[in-house]
Amino acid sequence: MKKDSVEQRKRMEYLTDLLNRASEAYYARDTEIMSNLEYDALYDELRALEEETGVVMAGSPTVHVGYAAVEELPRVRHERPMLSLDKTKSREDLASWLGDHRGLLSWKLDGLTVVLTYEDGRLSRAVTRGNGEIGEEITANAATFRNLPAVIPFRGKLTLRGEAVIRYSDFTQINEEMAAEAAARGTLEDVGYKNPRNLCSGSVRQLDSSVTAKRRVRFYAFTLVEASLTDPSQGQEPDFCNSRLEQLRFLQAQGFETVETEIVTGATVSEAVERFAQKITGFDVPSDGLVLLLDDIAYGESLGRTAKFPRNAIAFKWADELQETTLTEVEWSASRTGLINPVAIFEPVELEGTTVRRASVHNVSIVRSLQLGIGDRVTVYKANMIIPQIAENLTRSGTLEIPCSCPVCSGPTQIRREIDTEVLVCTNPDCPAKKIKAFTLFTSRSAMNIEGLSEMTLEKFIAEGFIHEFADIYHLDDHRDAIVDMEGFGEKSYNRLIESVDKSRTTTMPRLIYALGIAGIGAANARVLCDHFEDDIRAIRSASAEELGQVEGIGPVLAAAVSAWFADEKNLLMLDRLLQELKPAVRESVRAAAERKARVAEADAADGAGNTEGPAASGIQEDPVAGKTFVVTGKVFHFANRDALKEFIADRGGKVTGSVSAKTDYLINNDVTSTSSKNKKAAQLGIPILSEEDFIKLAGAVTD
Repeated sequence: MKKDSVEQRKRMEYLTDLLNRASEAYYARDTEIMSNLEYDALYDELRALEEETGVVMAGSPTVHVGYAAVEELPRVRHERPMLSLDKTKSREDLASWLGDHRGLLSWKLDGLTVVLTYEDGRLSRAVTRGNGEIGEEITANAATFRNLPAVIPFRGKLTLRGEAVIRYSDFTQINEEMAAEAAARGTLEDVGYKNPRNLCSGSVRQLDSSVTAKRRVRFYAFTLVEASLTDPSQGQEPDFCNSRLEQLRFLQAQGFETVETEIVTGATVSEAVERFAQKITGFDVPSDGLVLLLDDIAYGESLGRTAKFPRNAIAFKWADELQETTLTEVEWSASRTGLINPVAIFEPVELEGTTVRRASVHNVSIVRSLQLGIGDRVTVYKANMIIPQIAENLTRSGTLEIPCSCPVCSGPTQIRREIDTEVLVCTNPDCPAKKIKAFTLFTSRSAMNIEGLSEMTLEKFIAEGFIHEFADIYHLDDHRDAIVDMEGFGEKSYNRLIESVDKSRTTTMPRLIYALGIAGIGAANARVLCDHFEDDIRAIRSASAEELGQVEGIGPVLAAAVSAWFADEKNLLMLDRLLQELKPAVRESVRAAAERKARVAEADAADGAGNTEGPAASGIQEDPVAGKTFVVTGKVFHFANRDALKEFIADRGGKVTGSVSAKTDYLINNDVTSTSSKNKKAAQLGIPILSEEDFIKLAGAVTD
């Protein structure tokens, strides 16, 4: 023991307890009591104290991996323990660690690590990391991951590790749907999720796999653990040539998406880190750093492990750029679910090449933990080089008052505790903020697609009394003179707005249902409902909760929300007035499906009367798009944009996913000879790559 003062020992005991509580909240309860930056700093302090004193406290997070899994799901012991990785923030350390060896540099994804086992080509078990030795079985949930193959070519036992994640783009789309569902249940249980990692962890560990299926979870493989034949007569086991890279290529050939990887040496690793750093701003998959792994399997395994870390890999954490500034204001922003979220406003600083003035503080718990006050000196950074955050409050005055009234309606607020997190809510059910958000959804691109009605403009129109309900939007011409004279408007802006409003009168039923803002009904669920009821609004509004619950993808909670919305007399009167302004058309796909259905019925009747030729001989042909799964990538020329092409496919009964897998039927890419990862994967899996013109020919081959 080098040194063991009373003060040092007390500090170590305190840090051990604090970090373990933070780890428990993060891994077992999907909440955060401190930022990643703060955790890393305290962890480094504890490790330095341990090295200086030669003492390691019982239960120290530097020797214990992760945290024990919760017991709601079956507990499973891993065949091979899963260790954490040692880490550095120095590119020079990476080069020194790698030396003359070849390495694989890849993203360190920020989700939930999962171990998958396939037997005879089918998924047999999925287990979370847990504490590294014991995890939770989530096989039914993993089967719903968007890009996970259900069947793979390899016939034997295949075990691999990877990261379950929710992409930023998906997180943005589903976050409001989750809040709406929570509001429909009269709770705020889902509002504690403030980032994709927490949402993913909660989604993967659901008891009901149907919940997981709605969360758009994806899986990216990063390690092959085992690939062995159970029956030697099936052939030779794969030869990976002692290379981790070849193992990843093998997994790709089985239909798995793998983490993006680059081959590096000690001389090139720093440049490769810089290339990853340039990509991270627009990277859609949450990442909190990089991983450097030795490509030589035998050499890496010969190095062994420490009590906590394997010696064949090391993690690189971004060195967060910190800037000191002054907190000038905390803006409390109300949402249509009633939540009032704090946003810190501070004197502008330059971070990662951009000017930053604002950072979300997320909730009341974090406001209090930071002890914020106006005029405090704070340090700010970009978490994972993307999201502005407050790292530390240097002043800690604690003088900031939590508002007792809503900043929008002045109604009373209330602090509620949800998932061990304190949040501020507006208790006024008629708060205009909720109304503004509802109108913003109604006019959005995926709903009525009315250009020129931004949230700010809607707020002005509502304040002026131009808009009280959705139908009023179609009478904005009654206020022509007042709108033209408004700041930011004029004759041209007014004319463009009215033109866009009139254009939106002709719409589809899924857009209308989504635009109504029914709790939990997003664009995808609206389409499912309308497909089932053949675009008949009367059938939807008269359906019981039990009937709605029978629609594929609409569970009892959403069915109850839809039924309750249409049971409200005020909603029905509002909808009737709105329908007088609109011309919702039955989609061609629904019309064609109904006609085919009728012809099949006629053919069946004829068959029953002695016609043995059946429906095929009657000229009945299925839509070649219906039931098929497409991936769309690259630029489009015949459609307005990729969203328009995706909507066309969905209207024809097809499905669009974000990545190529064994379940994909066609990849649409005008650059059919591209060497992009999607084209390569499609070629590996034998999936046709179509140009837009190829697709149009395919879609046009329908015989009505």
